Amino acid sequence: MKIDPDSAGIAPPENEPPLNSATAQSGKLLSPDQHLLLITAGDWEDFIKEWAQFQKTKYHLVDRLGGANDYGIDVAGFVTDKGFDGEWDNYQCKFYTGAPLAPNTAIPEIGKLIWHAYDGKISLPRKYYFFAPKDCGPSLKKLLLNSSDLKDKVLEKWDDWCATEITSKQTIELSGEFAKFIDEVDFSIFQYKPRHEVIEDHRKTPYYIIRFGGGLPQRPAAKEPSAEPLKDESRYISQLYEAYSDKENVVITAGNIASYSKLEAHYGRQREAFFHAESLKSFARDSVPDGTFKSLQSEIYSGVIDTCDDEHKHGAARMKAVIDRASAIQLTENGLIQVTKVQDRHGICHQLANEDELTWVPKDD
Repeated sequence: MKIDPDSAGIAPPENEPPLNSATAQSGKLLSPDQHLLLITAGDWEDFIKEWAQFQKTKYHLVDRLGGANDYGIDVAGFVTDKGFDGEWDNYQCKFYTGAPLAPNTAIPEIGKLIWHAYDGKISLPRKYYFFAPKDCGPSLKKLLLNSSDLKDKVLEKWDDWCATEITSKQTIELSGEFAKFIDEVDFSIFQYKPRHEVIEDHRKTPYYIIRFGGGLPQRPAAKEPSAEPLKDESRYISQLYEAYSDKENVVITAGNIASYSKLEAHYGRQREAFFHAESLKSFARDSVPDGTFKSLQSEIYSGVIDTCDDEHKHGAARMKAVIDRASAIQLTENGLIQVTKVQDRHGICHQLANEDELTWVPKDD
């Protein structure tokens, strides 16, 4: 019996999109959620450091305290400069392997923190969040969503899970004054932070793209230049006036540039370009790792410096040649390329002029 190869066997997948260059290079990207399910202990440590950068926007101080003698604290967010004497939150985010976080792992951590608060080493936090790469399991979530049930479970399992786990120096008995203390603890402070919320926090850091990919967020519109130049604009604007003066053989200043309509229009466009580049710099600070924008500036500088050093009729011609060259450079490596506009390239030239990295009218001209 002959088998028709076109009608037998496993059918090809349906609705596959055409191959694009990104997929050809890297294959299909894992979602951030899938990524965290597969993350290693070392990568989890790096991920927590990255995630903590967003927490720094919410607290006076964020510090990693996990390790030996950590009092049951992993990452602490202090609301004020008073440390444990003021309000603070605890994030328990150790790398728990295997299954999702379960009560027999979480409750000893709760017990440790409560004991050290009773012992006067720390104060009880305002909130205490559990999260882990594989999230909290259903049984732990149910306890954390019902503070009275959580308290009952801690008391029930104290001897089994907590008494000998808090410190190697002694067994912590649930009795006497300590029993009274734990009875007064508000167990509603203990909560869980779902993995998707942790990812959303991480999305607000400059490290999200380099870890998870998926493209840069939408870039906000650049601010319009202020009516009067800002202090931070002084040097590149001085260089503009020097270039105009060199071209016209007359001193051009803010007081008389209106008499030169083309120069005035050009001056306005250069300020707009500078503000574009400044907005890209701000966007980079919030969206990509440190050094990414500086690397873009360096690449443009390398592409235009020979043009800047060439012979030119006057400073304005030199400036135009440099800006034209910046527009033509093939930029392919920097992570900001997909959101970089022509105005940004022009503006980066003025940023470089603002730092005297580029000079339109050299002193020996």
